[in-house]
Formats: sequence, structure tokens, C-alpha cells
Amino acid sequence: MKNLRLERWRWLLVLALGIGIGYLIFGGGHATHEHAHAETSAGATVWTCSMDPQVRQPNPGKCPICGMDLIPLDDQQDANLDPDAIRLSASAMHLAQVETAVVQSGQVAKTIRLNGKVAADERQIFTQAAHLSGRIERLLVSFTGEPVRKGQVIARIYSPELVTAQEELLQAVKLKAITPALYQAAREKLRYWKLSDAQIEAIEITGKPQETFDIQADVSGIVLEKKVNLGDYLMRGDPLFTIADLSKVWVLFDAYESDLLWLKRGDQLRFTVSALPTQTFEGPIRFIDPMINPDRRTAQVRVEIANPGSTLKPEMFATAEIQATLSAKAGQIIVPKSAVLWTGKRSIVYVQDSNADEPTFLLREVTLGPALGDRYVVESGLRSGEQVVVNGAFSIDAAAQLAGKKSMMNTRNIPEHRTSPIPIGKSEKQKLTPLVEAYLQMKDALITSNIQVAQHHATHLTKAIASFPAAAFKDEDALQYWAAVAPKLSDLSSKIVQAGDIVSIRKHFTLLSDRMSNLLKVFGPLDAPIFVQFCPMANDNKGGYWLSKQSEIRNPYYGDEMLTCGKVVAEIQ
Repeated sequence: MKNLRLERWRWLLVLALGIGIGYLIFGGGHATHEHAHAETSAGATVWTCSMDPQVRQPNPGKCPICGMDLIPLDDQQDANLDPDAIRLSASAMHLAQVETAVVQSGQVAKTIRLNGKVAADERQIFTQAAHLSGRIERLLVSFTGEPVRKGQVIARIYSPELVTAQEELLQAVKLKAITPALYQAAREKLRYWKLSDAQIEAIEITGKPQETFDIQADVSGIVLEKKVNLGDYLMRGDPLFTIADLSKVWVLFDAYESDLLWLKRGDQLRFTVSALPTQTFEGPIRFIDPMINPDRRTAQVRVEIANPGSTLKPEMFATAEIQATLSAKAGQIIVPKSAVLWTGKRSIVYVQDSNADEPTFLLREVTLGPALGDRYVVESGLRSGEQVVVNGAFSIDAAAQLAGKKSMMNTRNIPEHRTSPIPIGKSEKQKLTPLVEAYLQMKDALITSNIQVAQHHATHLTKAIASFPAAAFKDEDALQYWAAVAPKLSDLSSKIVQAGDIVSIRKHFTLLSDRMSNLLKVFGPLDAPIFVQFCPMANDNKGGYWLSKQSEIRNPYYGDEMLTCGKVVAEIQ
């Protein structure tokens, strides 16, 4: 019981201290302070839309784009702050784990690893052919891989034609004094079959034709391929062996297309082979294949190297590393990949404002150069010495999107993505009426799944876009917006005309509806309110919008199957 009373007194003491502190902070002139705060809030409150956060109004009311009630926004900006800047408190920085780093320009270097294999030098591969017709009586080189020397006898061949030619020579020798031209012709015929002068003279001395003749190797090297067997009958010019001179070899490396920028002819490449791990070889890059292998997305890089003792053998695996550098350019800096947010068409980073009192960040579009492993080369968009967000950039971008500021998804500087209204005259709106009517009639045809009628109205829409007099826009912003959005509308309506099935038509209709909705949000309705309707199951459960003059739901994505699936999400009026 005593402990319970002590605990109650302790709580009463804490309550009294809390009331006292509250009085010290908020008491004494409370009415005056509240009045001053009210005046400040009234002057600084900005009203925005939860669906279209780019809308900013000084007073409450309806959103001019979607018609929803505006909500107050606690604007974090001050008069000297960039309207697209994002300012975070210390606690927000901690929760988002935001980290920054100062970037500097410097030499751009990259370690490139290449894999390849040894190959015979194609310029040192020869085909040993038969110089005369006949039957192989003996093979002196009989297996693949056997070394041969130039002039070495590699086969003996019996040739009936050569026997006849020798007999003609012997007859011509007898008539040499009478018909020297015939004698010379007989000798020349044997030379034609690659017989040497010594062999011809031996025939003349013996007076008997030889039945077999030696075939000598034309080059030195290793037999890569044996094409004949003992007893085969050959025609003149038929191949016997493929011989390669391996005193010099190629080493062919595969380089990914993204690495080709870093490689050039003349670069020294150091490499090792798996069979000789303790030895390091080095040779210059002599050739880079101008064609990319479509299957592996690589190009061959060729190194030529002397090969004394045939140490390197064809098909050995090789691995190379090269420290490649790019020529330095003004303003070229390197940032971690984590700093870059990539949207497909744009690459952005967030830069900290060094002049702000609190952590403040600005979006910056950059042009990326080659990748360096876990880093990027930035060609333009950043300056040396700037502080870039290297961790937590996505969280900052999410805050920018919620605030309706420039971000990954909200370009704001692209006319086609504009959402703020552009006032246009009645005559300008009348000229837009054929576009909207053609779209609405196409939508009605899709409700009944009528492909022919939908494509018919898509054709009218294409023609209406092409014939629209852009000069009718008196406002420069309106003209700029139309010039950006018209080609997109025309492209989508043309794809609907060319589509071969209802599924493809509705896929293109989804994108067309998004752009038509944006068009009416910017220019306003023509002569009556337009309802923006939405089905969450359309477009493979990604959701799809469409426009209608009636609030009643008639779903163009599923027709009779789900005719009433959807809801009105906005009214353009």
C-alpha cells in the first residue's frame, strides 16, 4: 500500500511539472502568439491536390484538373529556395540513410578481364596438294600432329600419266639433235608436274621411266588434318594434308561490346594460359573484329605472339587483364552507380545545395559515359567539387514526387507531360471536337468488341490529327504542347488501325486514352463535362482509363463480360 501511494505521488509530480513547462512555453501572452501564428499560416498556406500534386493554389477549392477538393500543403520552401528543391530535416536524413560525397574529375581507368583461346595463325595454314594424278603407293606422314619440314618426302605416288610423259621424254632425247624444240617441250611437261631438273636428268641417264615419284612438303609445320589414305587415287590438285606453321600463333579473346571503347590496336595485353599457370605472355593487339557476334554479344580481339618451341598450342584457354584508360575530357568525373537514378531515357542525380542552411537537394540530369564496374563516368551535368547523394537518392526522389516537384517520373520540362491547364478560345476548342468525337465513337465500338467499327473511327482520328490546323493556337504554350502530343496520338491511332486482333487494339487504346485524358485536362472540356473512368482489371491488371460523356460505366476493355466494371475517378469540367 505504501508503494502504491508513493507511485501516485510520483505521477502527480510529473503531471505538475508538465503543466508548468507547458505554461512557460505557451503561457503568458498566449492569445497574442496564437494570433500572430494564425496570420503567418494564412499568408503561407498553399493548397494542392492529392491526385495532381503539381497544382498549387493560394486558396482552398477544387482541383482544376480532376475536380477533387484541395488540401493544405505544409510548404517547405522559402523565397530564396529553388521551387524544385527538396529540403529534409535531420531526422528525415537519418531515416532515409542519405549519404553524400564530393565528386572530383580525374583519370578514367578500368580493369578489363578477357577470356579467349590460342589459335593457329590463319596466314600460316597451308594445304599440301598433289601435283599429279595417280595412286598413293606409300605415305611417309601418316597421322595428325606429325611435324614436317619443307622438302621432306611425305608420300610416293604411282602415276600412269607420268610414266607416259617419261617415255615421251626418252623418245625426244633420241631426236634431240633433229627436233630440239620437242625435247624441251617434253622436259617442260615434267616440270609442270613438279619434277625437279635433277629428277629429269636422272631419267635421261638411266633411260628408264620411274614408276613412283616422291611428293615433297612445300612448307614446314604441323599436320592439322590428314585427308588421304594409302591406296587412294588422286586427281591433280587434290589435297593430301593441311599443315600449319605454329612458330607464330594468334590468341583470340572475346571482348563484350561495352568494353570495346577501352581497347585499341597496339595495346599490350598480358595473359596467362591454364596449362602454364606460372608463365606470363605478352603481345600487342593487332586486330579488333568489326563485327559483333549476335549470340554472345562479343567481338574478337586478336593478339599475335611468337611461339618458339610450340609452347602455346591451339585451343589452349587464355585469360588476360588490361588496365585501360580513356583520354581525359573537361568536366569528366566519376560517380558511384548508387548515385544515379536511371529512367530509361534520362539519368539523374541529386546534388546537395551548399548554400542552404538545412540539407537541401536539387535534381540534376546528367549524361553518362562508359560504366566502370560499380561506377559511371559522367560526361556532362556535374562539376568537380559538387556534393552528390550516393545513398538514399531514391528516397529523396520519392519525396519530390509526393510534393509534385521535378523528379524521375515528373519531368515538367517536357511539353507532352504537361498537366497544368492552358486556356484556349472557343474556336480552338471547336477544331478539337472531331478528335474527341472520333475517340468516343471508337470507345463505344470497343464496348461491343466491334473491331471493324473501332478501326474505322481510329482512321478518322488519324485523319483529324493530320488535318488539324496547329496555327489555330494563339498561345505559344498551347502550340508547343500540341506539337509534342499530336505525333503520339497519331502513332497510337495508326497502330489501332493496323492491329490484327481485339487484344492488341485495347492495348493501344489504353495508351491512347491516357494521352487523350491529358489533352482534355490541359485544354479543358469542349462543350460538356467529360468523365474519366477507370477499370483496375484492364491492361493485365495494371488498370486502364477511358473517357466518356456519361457517368454510367460502360467498360471498353471487356465488353459484355464485365460491362459495368469500373468507376468514375474524375470529371473534367
